[in-house]
Amino acid sequence: MALSFYDAAMSSDSPAHKRRSLPLRVGTRASPLALQQTRGFLDLVTKFCPVLRDANAFEEHRIQTSGDAIQDRRLAEIGGKGLFAKEIHEALLDRRIDFAVHSLKDLETDLPPGIVLACTLKREDARDAVVLGPGCTEFAALPTGAVVGTASVRRQSQLLHARPDLCIALIRGNVQTRLNRVAAGEFAATLLALAGLRRLGLEDRVSHILDPEAMVPAAGQGIVGVTVRATDTELHELLAGIEDPEARAVSTAERALLAALDGSCRTPIGGHARLLGNGELHLTGLVARADGSFLLKRALHGAAGDAERLGRELGLSLRADCPADIFG
Repeated sequence: MALSFYDAAMSSDSPAHKRRSLPLRVGTRASPLALQQTRGFLDLVTKFCPVLRDANAFEEHRIQTSGDAIQDRRLAEIGGKGLFAKEIHEALLDRRIDFAVHSLKDLETDLPPGIVLACTLKREDARDAVVLGPGCTEFAALPTGAVVGTASVRRQSQLLHARPDLCIALIRGNVQTRLNRVAAGEFAATLLALAGLRRLGLEDRVSHILDPEAMVPAAGQGIVGVTVRATDTELHELLAGIEDPEARAVSTAERALLAALDGSCRTPIGGHARLLGNGELHLTGLVARADGSFLLKRALHGAAGDAERLGRELGLSLRADCPADIFG
């Protein structure tokens, strides 16, 4: 499929050329995973719109976010997962970049005014993976008191609900940093998104992959999302060509679930949607206490076209039956 606007826009005598100058500026976090995801996105764009294959068509802007800069505390203590996008949003609104590439699970459900989620890319595997430390051979056989490193209250709550004898310790940093700390014996195990390990070529470090019904993933896990300014219709047109309809449907359901629960980074919430063979969408949602003493999990399915309604309905159902302190 050719993109007529951009075929015209790259012509020097086109009025569109005067409206949209190159290079197009791409904002991203500076972590190895974020950069890998950004380059994958650019590969898709240039395959869809060959006129943008010119080496100077894009300019990568690496943006240091507050979430990356502060490594010694949980996100819940410093403002939530929105800190992985705050400075990127600011760059977009200030017109220092033209679009931004995010791990969708790190993107807040309520975006700042003037910014929209314009594109979701094909989902990588949404499941969580276990990486074991030296001397540990089976995750299920970790001894009483074994130290598992994670910064995710979602993972922590589900682990402690199943194994209250485990000890959970904070581990932050990029994927390789966390892998190195486990390999050095600081932790008996850690949990990471399988999608990130695959994108970085580190799947060989995986000891065990967790069933998404047993360890419900984060909403949006494994999906790359691209944001642009709401008024930038030209980039909307471009990004529509690489949108993955299945990723859009499942992420819409999962993000609607989050919005209905109105949880913060302090609230352990899981959401995982998948399309069934008959075209219906199956959504699993989870809410828990961080210490694992309470966990409520439910599922709902219906037409994929009703993804937002399904997410909202399941979220409200979970919220109605949770103790009052869960969302305090």
